[in-house]
Parts: sequence; structure tokens; C-alpha cells
Amino acid sequence: MTMDSTLAPTESTEGATRYPLDPLTGAEIEAAAAVITESDYATATLKFVMIQLAEPAKTATLTFRGVADVPRRAFVTAYDAAAKLIYEAVVDLDARVIDSWTPIPGRFPSYLVEHMTGVEEKVREDPRWQEAMRKRGVTDFSLAMIDPWPAGYYGAQDHYDNSALICRPLTFMRAAPSENGYARPVEGLIVTFDLDAMAVVDVEDHGAVPLPTKGGNYAEKFMFDADNRPAFTQFRDDVKPIEITQPDGPSFTVDGWNVTWQKWSLRVGFNPREGLVLHELTYTDRGTVRPVMYRAALSEMVVPYGDSSPTHWNKNVFDMGEVGMGFSANPLTLGCDCLGEIFYFDGTVNDSSGNAVTIPNAICMHEEDYGISWKHTDFRTDEVEVRRSRRLVISMICTVGNYEYGFFWYLYNDASIEMEVKLTGVLTTGAIADGETPRWGKMVAPGMYGPNHQHFFNFRMDMSVDGPGNSVYEVDSIPEPDPELNPHHNAWITRDTLVASEAEGARDWEHSTGRYWKVVNPSKLNEFGAPVAYKLMPKDIVPVMVQEGSVIYDRARFVQHNLWVTRYEPNELYAAGDYMYQCAEAQGLPQYVADDAPLEDTDVVLWYTVGAHHVVCPEDWPVMPCHYTGFKLKPVGFFDGNPALDLPPSPPAACHHH
Repeated sequence: MTMDSTLAPTESTEGATRYPLDPLTGAEIEAAAAVITESDYATATLKFVMIQLAEPAKTATLTFRGVADVPRRAFVTAYDAAAKLIYEAVVDLDARVIDSWTPIPGRFPSYLVEHMTGVEEKVREDPRWQEAMRKRGVTDFSLAMIDPWPAGYYGAQDHYDNSALICRPLTFMRAAPSENGYARPVEGLIVTFDLDAMAVVDVEDHGAVPLPTKGGNYAEKFMFDADNRPAFTQFRDDVKPIEITQPDGPSFTVDGWNVTWQKWSLRVGFNPREGLVLHELTYTDRGTVRPVMYRAALSEMVVPYGDSSPTHWNKNVFDMGEVGMGFSANPLTLGCDCLGEIFYFDGTVNDSSGNAVTIPNAICMHEEDYGISWKHTDFRTDEVEVRRSRRLVISMICTVGNYEYGFFWYLYNDASIEMEVKLTGVLTTGAIADGETPRWGKMVAPGMYGPNHQHFFNFRMDMSVDGPGNSVYEVDSIPEPDPELNPHHNAWITRDTLVASEAEGARDWEHSTGRYWKVVNPSKLNEFGAPVAYKLMPKDIVPVMVQEGSVIYDRARFVQHNLWVTRYEPNELYAAGDYMYQCAEAQGLPQYVADDAPLEDTDVVLWYTVGAHHVVCPEDWPVMPCHYTGFKLKPVGFFDGNPALDLPPSPPAACHHH
């Protein structure tokens, strides 16, 4: 049994009273677009970039339960290519009026929906591109795959004052329709494309490199293709079915976008830029509802490449801010993407004309067994107590060109929270001449290599640990500093350092001290007189290879520190700024901390960056096994004891063959 949201929460409550944090419905998206289209601000060349909920201001109680008359508003970004200008609008959906209309000069928008589909056709028709392809022995242009890579930043010519909105498409060749075209990268061929005019501006040809000849197919229909056979000839025949059943149904309940699961309560959200958002996470402790986190979402990601060759040096994609995670969300499939007793939330986004577009099953929610939560055997009495751990999984998988990114939020029944990023998909590849060895990457197939690159994801977490007044401490484990107290040279202590203001808010992990950070509520003390807290536990820290002096250094300044701490400001949502497309200046977090706001006993926001360091290998080809990275939030002194102590024992069950 599955709970497939054919009538998803986005549309099933149409006309009913909506919670102030619920995502916009399709009708609300189209109403916001209509209000603008019918206004004096509209022009024939105005396009809608993103239409999403304008989230209302926080309340003192950190919830809107019992709060009446909160207006529904849409936040709209629009782009006029003729005027070369972005506009931000707030539309009151109840009154059907425009509350504000603000031009944003000197910035470029993220992609419009048609940019991802219209570029390929125009490039394929260009005679300069065709001539470059003929030099490489290609005459059937219909099999070309042309990926519209964001422009990055080449220099001053890409700046707002000197440039149109552009992208720099890269070309790959299929050997047959629907075959894996990334197996045949067209090296050295770079197109500059004007997205305002939807026309090719320039074609750079840095010299032909032979196309790799070996196929890289992975789909079942190509498995027995003698000319393009991948690294297996038949499926394994010893994989037995695994069935996950919950005869009494799942332990969670869903009311619109509100989810309750055991002692957790939260609200799920979705928008075209961030995709999956979590709101109002609380945990009920002995009858008391205790807030933990007000809002959590991906705030930005970037993929800097470490290859100096002409085709690859400027690959520095901000997949969220330049494309949009919500726009890129997959419709998820039962039994493939999600397994078990599933509840789906549809995602609703806009096209550039302001029409609503539904992504069915964009968010998947289910429960997972997670092994042992706790256990002890009394060896004197042979009495055993053991409890199994369970987690609630809320996930989204996005496809951006060649890569897939899975974003998985886990809530555990011991009150822990985890974010896990799963990276898979197909490598972006480069061709290399026979006999050459790539300097800035590794071979994955004959004539083809994968460039060195990294992925960085920054997550913004608006904390509310037992209430709104929080402080952040950096915790280091160090040897006992007083020699008289450490005669055996074995003692060690933890040292807490207050992150007192935003000038001190950019923090780095330290392996030698087992560093972590904790968010405390100084107004709420546990039974030992210590402030209640949650700690942020780093995982898989990677070195940052982005170097000062590179074009990406300032654009992605957020990667230079593992953690940034800021005081809450409602308009500070994105680690690299609101509009980073074709912009070289440092935006986002460096600007947010510039006023050096105090951070003690206030409304604090954590911005945590996790990375994946990718030196590729043949095992990553032709499709990459999942790589995992992430972090965890764990209660420390938030409770008076193990919060999972009240888990019921599991009934003994034998395997079917015993």
C-alpha cells in the first residue's frame, strides 16, 4: 500500500483556509502572475523567473497556530530582457494588489524555464558550430546534446554593463537516440549564447580532439548492444526481493503540509529556488512542545572545477541560485526512488508566462528502520533490553544537467536531526588525445577523463532551541591545561568559546580538538543548571581547493568556512546572495556579517557548508554510485536523560527459514 498524493496537499485544500507557511497553490501562482500582467508594470517582454510564497514575519511564539488574519502574499521575481532589468514584486493574493514593485539594477536573473530547452535547437542551427563539428567528423547534428551551462565569469566582458544575459553551452555527441551522450564530449568547443535574444554570439574552437569511441551506456535497453556494451552482460540473478510492509500503516500523520511523527511536529514547504523546506520543527517532551528549529533549507550550492583547460576552467555552477532546485526536482517513483509506505507531496512551480506547473511526487516521505537505538545485556542475569531506532525520511532528488542530487532530511526518535546529500548521475567529461595523460583529472574510459572538481552545499538553519533567544559556542576538546591536575598526562577537558558577534561568526572545523558547535538557550536550564542545547556535528570535512585570485573565489566566498553564524534577518536567505549570475563580487554571507551584529542570546542562524571532494575513478563511470555527505544535529543537555528510553520493545520475530 502507498499513499500516493494524486490529490496532493498543494491542490487538495484549494479554497480552504491555508496555513501561512503553506506553499503557493497553482491557483495562487497564476493569480499573482495575473495581477502583475494586468498592471501598469507589465510589458510585452516581461517574463516570470520565480513565483513563491512571501513568508510572513515570525511571531513571538514561533508558530502561526491560533494567529488569525495572516495575509497570503506571493514574492515574484520577473525579468524584462528588453530593459535588461530584474524586478521584485510582492503581491497581496487576498486583495489582488501589488504591495511593492522594486527594480534590481546591476544583476542578472537565474534561468528562465525555456532557457534549459531552447538553447540546444538554436546552437545546432549555427553555421560556426556546424563547421567546428565537421572538423571533428560529425555530420549528423541531430544526435548532438548541447548543455546550456551557466556563463560563470570570464572577466569584465561578462559584467552587467557590458553583457547580455548569456550562457556557455558545451556539446556532447550521442551515437544513437537516447544513448549516453556524455560518453563523447566535444572537447575545446565553447559557445557563447545570448539568452536575451536566444541567439549564438560567438563560437570558440580551441582545436579538435578525437571523440571517444567507447559507449558509456547503463540503461537496460542498451545492455546487449554489441557495439556499445557497458561493463556487464546480464543482470545479477541472485538479488532476492525485499518487501517493506507496515500492516497498520505508517506512524506519521499528514494534515495538508503539517506532519506529526511520534514526538516530532513540522511543516513541509516547497519553492522553485530552494525546493524542499522544513518549518516549525518541534519535539514534545513529557507533554511540553519544545521548538528546535524554525526553518531549514539548502541556501546555495556550487561546483568548482579544478581543470585549467579551455573547456573546463570556468565551470563553477551555482545549481540552486543559477537554475533552481525546485525547478529541477524529479517526479519520484515508488519502488525505485522511494521504498515502503510512502506519502508524496507534489511541488508546484511557474513557467515564464506565469502558468503553474505541477511536479508530481516531488517530495517523498516515509519511515525507515535504522538498526539498534540502544541495548544492554546484564551478563549476571542474562536480562536483555534492546530498542530499535527509526527515522522519518523527507527527501527530494534534483537533476541539473548531468548530475543528480538527493537531499534527505532525517528525524530520529532520539530527537536527533540529520541532513544527508546523495550525489549520483553522470560525470561531466572531457576528451583527450590518444597517449596523453590528463593533468587535472583521471581517466574513466579510453580517450576520456573526468576533471577534478568539488561540490559544496550550504544549509541555512534558523535555530530556535527551546525558544527564540539562543547563543552559539564552539567546543574544543583539549588536554588538561593545569599540569598539577594532570599528573598522569591523560586528562582532557572541553573548552567552550562564545561566538559573540558576526565578526567572529565565520568558523572552521579543527580535527585535532574534535571541534563541534552547540546552540544553547541561556534562559532554559536543565536539571544540572546548564543551558539546554543542540550540537552541530560535522561529517566528512573536505579541503577547499578554491584559490584566492580565481574567478570563483569571491563569487562563492561561503565555501571558505565550514560554519557561519549570523543574527536573523528575514531577507538574508542565500549564502552567495540573491543574484550571483554573471556577477564577480562577494555577496551573501560576507555582506551579512559586515555589520558585526551581536549574537549572544538572540535569534541566531547557522549556515553550514558540507563538501564532496571528487577525484574521479573508472568506478564512477558510466553512472556514478551514490556519494554521501552531510551533518547531524544532536541534543546535548536538552533533555534530562535518553529521550528514546520510552521506545516500546519490538516483538520477537524469527526469519522465515528458522
